[in-house]
Amino acid sequence: MAVTKIHPIKSTLKKALDYIENPDKTDEKLFVSSYGCSYETADIEFQMLLDQAFKKGNNLAHHLIQAFEPGETTPEQAHEIGKQLADEVLQGKYSYVLTTHIDKGHVHNHLIFCAVDMVNHRKYNSNRQSYAYIRRTSDRLCQENGLSVVKPGKAKGKTYAEWDAQKKGKSWKAKLKIAIDAAIPQAKDFDGFLRLMEAQGYEVKQGKYISFRALADGLRPGQERFTRCKTLGEDYTEERITQRIKGIAIDRGPRRRSAGEITLRIALEDSIKAQQSAGYARWAKLHNLKQAANSLNFITEHQIDSYEGLESRMAEISAANDAAASALKDTECRLGDIALQIKNLSAYKQLRPVALELRNTKDKAAFRRQHESQLILYEAAAKSLKEAGVKKLPNLYALKAEYKKLDEERERLSEQYNEVKKELKEYGIIKQNVDSILRVTPGKEHIQEL
Repeated sequence: MAVTKIHPIKSTLKKALDYIENPDKTDEKLFVSSYGCSYETADIEFQMLLDQAFKKGNNLAHHLIQAFEPGETTPEQAHEIGKQLADEVLQGKYSYVLTTHIDKGHVHNHLIFCAVDMVNHRKYNSNRQSYAYIRRTSDRLCQENGLSVVKPGKAKGKTYAEWDAQKKGKSWKAKLKIAIDAAIPQAKDFDGFLRLMEAQGYEVKQGKYISFRALADGLRPGQERFTRCKTLGEDYTEERITQRIKGIAIDRGPRRRSAGEITLRIALEDSIKAQQSAGYARWAKLHNLKQAANSLNFITEHQIDSYEGLESRMAEISAANDAAASALKDTECRLGDIALQIKNLSAYKQLRPVALELRNTKDKAAFRRQHESQLILYEAAAKSLKEAGVKKLPNLYALKAEYKKLDEERERLSEQYNEVKKELKEYGIIKQNVDSILRVTPGKEHIQEL
C-alpha cells in the first residue's frame, strides 16, 4: 500500500503548485491533472474561493503526498489511483491539482487542494479522523489495484518464538502448507488462490517457481526469505495446486444424497459430527468448529433450507449491492457537476462587471494588465459554463438548495450501500464456511490431508 502524509499550506501557495507541476518531475506535465480549476491558474482560483470563506484561518490549501513502493506500479496507474483517492476523499467539493512525480526511485503523487469548498465556502477540517479516512481509502484503492502492503521493518536473526515454533513443527514451511491447504478449498482459480494467500498475510512472488513469504502482523515477526512451494512436497507445486483447485471446483456445492432427502441444515449437522471425530482432528484445528456452529445457527435463524436458497439469497443481496453502488455513484457525479456549476456561476456573476468595464474602456491593454487575474477567472468561468451546456444562467440559490437536498440523499444512499455491503460480506463468509464444511467427505481424509 502507498504511504500517505498530509500538511497544510499556510503561505507560498504558488510556489508549492509550481513545485508539484515541475515538468522535469512530471514527464513534461504529462502526469498533471486538475479538478474544479485549471492547473495553470489554480493559485488565483483558490484565492477567489478563499476570499469568500466564512472562516478565514491560515490554511490556504492542503498538500497530500501518496508514495508507492519502488518498482511496484507504473506512473499511469499511480496517477489514476491518485485521481480515485482525490475524488473519493474530497467528494467533488474541493478544487485540486494532482501530479505524479517520476524523477525519484519511487513513484509518488502530490495532491494540493483548496482549503475552501466550492459550494458553501467552508474550510476543510483536517484532523486525525479525516486523515484516518484518507489512509483507509488509499489502502483500499491500492488493494483493489493489486498493490502490496507496506512491509514493516525486517527483523534480523531468528527470535525465540521462531525457534520454538520450528521445534514444535510450526516452522515457516509448516505454516505455509497449512495456509495453502486452507486457501485451496475457497479458490475458484489460481489467481483467486493467490488473493486468498495475500489475505492470510503472505507476499507472493511469481517467476519460474511460485514463492511465498509471511509478512509481520503485530503478533508474529515477518519471514526474511521467500519459500518456494515446490520445496513443500509434490502436492504443493504450482501445477499440483492448480489441479487441486480444479478438482474442488467441480464439487463446489453440497453433497446430495437424493432429491428431497437432505436439507442444508441437516447436511451441516452431519458434517460437523463427522468433523468432530478423531479422523478429522487436524481439520478441526484449521476450520474451527465454532465457525461451523455459527454458520449452522445463521442459516437456521434466517430460515435457509437449501444450498440453492443460500445461493439465491446471496444473488439477491449482490444485486441490491450493485444497485445501491450505482445509485450512489450517480448521485455523487451529479453533486460534482452542481458544485462546479456553483463555483463557475459565482465567479461569472462576481466578475462580470469587470468584463463589461473592459468593453467600455478605451485603453483595453492597460485595463487588462491591471485586472489580469480577474479577467482570467471570468473567462475561465464563462468557458466552463458554455462547455457544460449552460445557455441560460440558473438561479444560484436554487442550485445551492438542490445541492443540499442531493447531498442529504447521498448520505442516505451511502448508509444504505454500507448496510448492504456489510450484509453481502456476512453472507459471503457464511457461504465460504458452508462450502468448506460440506466439501470434506467422511472416509476421504487424504484429500484434505495437511
